[in-house]
Amino acid sequence: MNKTIFTIRIFFLVFSLLGCVLLSHVISEWSLMPVLFVGMSLAALVILTDVLLEGFSLRGLSAITFGLAVGGLVAYLISSSPLFEPLEDDPTLAETLFLARLVLYIVSMYLATVVALRGKDEFNVVIPYVRFNPHNVETALAVVDTSALIDGRIAAICDSRWFGFTLLIPRFVLDELQAIADSSDLTRKEKGRKGLDVLNRLRKMKHVDLRIHESDVPDRNAVDSKLIYLCDSMKAKLLTTDYNLAKLAEFHGVQWLNITSLIKALNQEVSVGTRVCVELVRAGKDADQAIGYLSDGSMLVVNKGRDHIGKEVRVEVDSVVPSSGGKMVFATYFPQDNVSE
Repeated sequence: MNKTIFTIRIFFLVFSLLGCVLLSHVISEWSLMPVLFVGMSLAALVILTDVLLEGFSLRGLSAITFGLAVGGLVAYLISSSPLFEPLEDDPTLAETLFLARLVLYIVSMYLATVVALRGKDEFNVVIPYVRFNPHNVETALAVVDTSALIDGRIAAICDSRWFGFTLLIPRFVLDELQAIADSSDLTRKEKGRKGLDVLNRLRKMKHVDLRIHESDVPDRNAVDSKLIYLCDSMKAKLLTTDYNLAKLAEFHGVQWLNITSLIKALNQEVSVGTRVCVELVRAGKDADQAIGYLSDGSMLVVNKGRDHIGKEVRVEVDSVVPSSGGKMVFATYFPQDNVSE
C-alpha cells in the first residue's frame, strides 16, 4: 500500500510539472520559472496535506462532511432570518453585512464539525431510525499471525463465544501458511495443514467476525515488521504465540494477546479439599498410587488410584507442595465420588 501511494505521489508531481510547462507555453505572458515555482509549491502543499491526513478514517471524513453541511445550513437559516433584513436596506453596511455572514458561516461550520467528530458513533441519535452497519463502526481488532493459527487454541476460544475481537488475517500471513503447508518437510507440512484447518473452522463460525486484509510483503523476512506496522496503523492488538515477536511488538508500543496467559488464568486453582477430574496415566512410586497431570502441567499423585490407571476419575486434594517445577499435588481417590464409572 505504501509503495502504491508513493508511486501515485510521484505521478502527481510529474503531471504537475508537465502542466506548469504546458501552461507557460499556452499563456505567453507567463514566464516558465515563476509558473514552475508556484505550480510545484502548490503540488508540494497538496502532498503535505495528504501526509497529514494519513490515518484519517473514512468515518471521520463522513462526520466532517455531515458537520459542515449542518453548520452551513444553520448559518444560512440565521443569515436569511429577519434579524439581517434592516442591514440589507443600508448600502453603507453591505461590507459589514458580508463580514458578519462570513464569520457566522465559519463559526457555525466549525462548531458543527467538532460536535460531529466527537459523536461520530451516535449518528443514529442525530438521524432517527438510521443505524450504520456494525462493520463500519470501529471495533476491537486482533491481527492474527501464522503461529496463532498453527497453535490452534484460538478456534476453541472463539467457539466458546468469549472472544470479543474482530479477527484480521493479513494476506501475507495466508501466503506464509500456504507455503508451510506446501513444504517438503513433513513436520512443517503438518503444521501448515493444521493452521489451514483452524482457519477453515474459524470461517465456519457465524458468530466470529473474520476479515482478510489485502496486503502483501515482497520480502518474507519483513513479515514480522509488517505485522507490527499493521497493528500500529489500525490500532489493533497482535494475536500470536511467538514470544520474540510479542516482545518486539511491546517495544513498538503494540499490545499483544497472550493465549498461554489466558489458558493459565482459566486453570482451576487447587487447594486442600478441592475436587478435580484427572486422567490417571501411570503408576506412582508407592503402593496404590497413580499419577495424573492438571491442566497447568502440575503433577497430581493420587492415593488408592492404581487400579484406575487409564481412566478419568474425580479426586479430592489432600495437600499442595511447592516444587522446583512449580507444585506437586497429592489427592485421594474416593469410590463414592465416581459412582458413574
